[in-house]
Amino acid sequence: MISLTSPVDTWAHRLPAGLKLAALSAATVGLFALPSPGALALACVAVLALILSCGWRFSRAAAASLRILLPFLALIALWHGLTGQIGEGIKVALRLMAALSLANFVTMTTRLTDMIAVASAVLAPLRRFGLSTRALELSVALVVRFTPAIARKGGLLSDAWRARSRRRAGWRIVMPLAALAIDDAEQVAEALRARGGLEPPDLNP
Repeated sequence: MISLTSPVDTWAHRLPAGLKLAALSAATVGLFALPSPGALALACVAVLALILSCGWRFSRAAAASLRILLPFLALIALWHGLTGQIGEGIKVALRLMAALSLANFVTMTTRLTDMIAVASAVLAPLRRFGLSTRALELSVALVVRFTPAIARKGGLLSDAWRARSRRRAGWRIVMPLAALAIDDAEQVAEALRARGGLEPPDLNP
């Protein structure tokens, strides 16, 4: 579960993790500076081209990871449309799609241990004051890994519900999804304890 790096080797896998994370941060800030739906649509096209540059197999896996987001983005656009702010709704949906697609791209092309190393370097000044940053470093990396994994499992639960009922799943999958998240957290905790607690573990296969 915690190793979501794509097994399909691409050019992006060979880029430094720090460079990718810095570019992701800068691009996300830049998305909020774009003023119009047209500019945000072009940004989405640019992100799509970036993902497609890694090949068809990689692109299909990236699309599958993000499929769960489509109903939420449609709901955001619909809500703004009903309140007479359709333009703003489209901008929010496009901005979220571009930002989350970029984050997913970085997650799929970066090893967890490399992310921990970047977090360790960023938090290094705190260690000068005698503070232990290992727990925070690991927490940041695990949040990055857990988020798309939970989203993927939410999509699988929705698919399973639709296969058995004509009614929308909605809130009915919240409890099963929470139970799956807790189970995953317990498994990760056991794995970390087996590897020496917060010592730097090799979380990639």
